[in-house]
Amino acid sequence: MSNSFGNILKFTSFGESHGIAIGGVLDGCPAGVDISVIDIQAQLDRRKPGQSKLVSQRKESDTVQILSGLFEGKTTGMPIGFVIQNEDHKSKDYQHLKDKFRPSHADYTYYTKYGLHDYRGGGRSSARETATRVVAGAIAAQILEELGISIKAYVSSIGQLAVSKTYESLNLSQIDDSLVRCPDKTLSEKMIDYVARLKKEGDTVGGVITAVVNGVPVGLGEPIYEKLNANLAKAMFSINAVKGFELGSGFEGAGMRGSAHNDLFELNDNKIRTTSNFSGGIQGGISNGEDIYFKVAFKPVATLLQKQKSINLKGESVELEGRGRHDACVVPRAVPIVEAMASLVILDHYLLAKTNKL
Repeated sequence: MSNSFGNILKFTSFGESHGIAIGGVLDGCPAGVDISVIDIQAQLDRRKPGQSKLVSQRKESDTVQILSGLFEGKTTGMPIGFVIQNEDHKSKDYQHLKDKFRPSHADYTYYTKYGLHDYRGGGRSSARETATRVVAGAIAAQILEELGISIKAYVSSIGQLAVSKTYESLNLSQIDDSLVRCPDKTLSEKMIDYVARLKKEGDTVGGVITAVVNGVPVGLGEPIYEKLNANLAKAMFSINAVKGFELGSGFEGAGMRGSAHNDLFELNDNKIRTTSNFSGGIQGGISNGEDIYFKVAFKPVATLLQKQKSINLKGESVELEGRGRHDACVVPRAVPIVEAMASLVILDHYLLAKTNKL
């Protein structure tokens, strides 16, 4: 079973959307690092439902309870265990789906693989599980901060509304000033209006999150099957609704000439740097010291508050309509999840790099 993630820093999550609780164990954290539970909770608050009129109104406080691995505010080097209670699960909202497969959900594939159909919000396949990743990632981010490494993510597009500016020209301190976590104020307001309109129509939309990692030293990443970019891609694709990943120039780079795309080296303040960064801070699967930047594409939320045709467990044609509390666009709430998964990958590779040196 694949419920664990990482090499040196290993994270395992447990729980279902409508179970008693969700939680996890983060193993491999170095001892003696100051960890703020308040800061962990702040990251959870960025992901939780009910935070604005645009998102699911499921009322979850998402209060984390640390069970082990911290003593007097410091890591002990032992596994960090934690739980988050599920407080507002309403299984009756899903009763009408008891014998039906929802379009573009994991219902059919899970049922075929396991022979069980947990119709209560998708069970283990629900994005509710990602709250556990935010806790683990918030711990990793605090350790990375001690190392001078920071990770910022923001919404760069919703539907056809896309930020045209580069991340360097945006004020990333303004990300959380926006309901949709877009630091371009003018575009942010258009995105808010668009998502609100779709929510009234019972429809949904996807979008793109851009992430930037600053302060990564040269040398993180392993050849051949533990490349830093490969593990970042795997981490992002493990997030619900992700359909695409681009590093650096991404697909746009495929249309460029090598003479324009190559990142030339120069000596700057006695450090080897590159004059451009189409590589996105990673070359040969190993960090080169430049900013690591990437994009993550999310599909539209699959639950529509509209009638759709589908199939039931008997193979019969049926009509279904989504009910309950759902996001019209998941992208704003996914920002801290992207940051969390990136934090876990970067810290894991940092610890892995330390073990490969005498």
